[in-house]
Amino acid sequence: MLITNSKSLTQFCSDLSGAPYVSVDTEFIREKTYWPTLCLIQLAYDGQSAAVDPLAPGIDLAPLLDLMDDAAVLKVFHSASQDMAVFHNLWGRLPSPIFDTQVAAMVCGHGEQPAYATLVSSITGVQLDKGAQMTDWSLRPLSDRQIEYALSDVTHLCTIYEQLSGQLEQTCRVSWLKEEMQSLTDEATYTVDPREQWQRIRIRRPRRRALAVLREVAAWREETAQHRNLPRNWVIRDEALAEIAANPPRNAEDLERVRGVQPRVAHGKDGAAIIAAVKQAMELPDEECPQLPPRQVPLEGHETMVALLQALLKLRCEAHGVAQKLVANRRDLDVIATSDNPQVMAMRGWRREIFGADALALKEGKLALTGSGAGVDAIRVSE
Repeated sequence: MLITNSKSLTQFCSDLSGAPYVSVDTEFIREKTYWPTLCLIQLAYDGQSAAVDPLAPGIDLAPLLDLMDDAAVLKVFHSASQDMAVFHNLWGRLPSPIFDTQVAAMVCGHGEQPAYATLVSSITGVQLDKGAQMTDWSLRPLSDRQIEYALSDVTHLCTIYEQLSGQLEQTCRVSWLKEEMQSLTDEATYTVDPREQWQRIRIRRPRRRALAVLREVAAWREETAQHRNLPRNWVIRDEALAEIAANPPRNAEDLERVRGVQPRVAHGKDGAAIIAAVKQAMELPDEECPQLPPRQVPLEGHETMVALLQALLKLRCEAHGVAQKLVANRRDLDVIATSDNPQVMAMRGWRREIFGADALALKEGKLALTGSGAGVDAIRVSE
C-alpha cells in the first residue's frame, strides 16, 4: 500500500498505535544536498505494511511522527544511524525506543555488520531483489516494483526482529543491546557543530595559527552548506581549505591563486566571506588558537602483545558468539597494549566481562595462550 494523503496515514498509524513494535525504513537522497531529502517511509507490523509518500502534496506527517514518539511502541530499524539522522532533521527529535537489527545480529554472532539482505537470506531463506537499490526515490510516480522493493525492507524486518529478540532473551543479552542503543538515541550523535568540522581536514605540518584559519573557514563552509542545502564540497573543496590554512590569503587576488577557487568565487560574496574568516583567525590571540594534535610517538615493542590480544579477542568472541568489531578494534588493542589504564570501550560493561578483564590479565602475565590441538586455549597462570 502506498499512502499519499493525510486521512489514510492517520488511519494506518492509528491501527499501529497499539502494536508492541513497528519496523521502519526510509528512502532518501542527498547526492545534491546537504540535508537528506526524505522520499519514502516504510512501516510494517503483523502483516500490515505501507509506504508513506512524504512528497505527496498536502500530506501531514504528524500522525507518523506521533507514532515514532510513542514510548510504548518499539521502533525496529536495520543499521539505524542514517534513518535516525533523517528523522532528526525532519522532526528535531529521534524515534524512541529503538532496536537496531544489525547491532543485534552482531551481538548474536551473525558476523561483522551483516547487511540486511544477508540476514533476510540466513533467517528467512528469502533472496531479496535489489534491482531498485540505486533508484532515484524523488521521482514520481513510483512504480509497483519500487514500492514492492521498499516494503520488502520492512516486512522481512519483522521476522528478523522477532528471531533476534528471542536469541537475546535466551542468551540474557538484552542489556547488551540496550547499552548499544544509547549512542543511537543520543541527539548529540546527529548534531553537527560547524566549529568542529576543521578536524575532518588534514593539513601538512600544522601550526596553531594555520589550524585557527582552518577552523574559521571550515565553519564558514559548514554554515554556508547548511544554509544553501548543498554538499560541503560544492561550496569549496577540502583541498582548497587546506591550502588556505597553510597559506592564508590576504585579498581576493591571493585567494584566486588557490587551486580549486574560481575567479568569480574569489572576487564575489563567498570570497569576501572567506577573507573575513581568515582575517578573524589571524587576529586571534595565540592562546585561542586550536591546540596542535599530540605528536604521535612511534610505539615500539607492542606489536607482539597486540597479536596476542587479537588472538584472545578472536577466542573470546567465538566462545561467546559475538562479532569482534563490536567488542574492540585495532586502536583499542593498541591502547590496551601500551597503557597502564586503558580508557576504551572494551574495558566497560559487558565487553569487559567477556574480553577486557582477560586482556588485562594477559598483559600482566596472569593469563596465557597455549596451543590446544589445532586451536588455542587461554589458561590462568598460577602466581
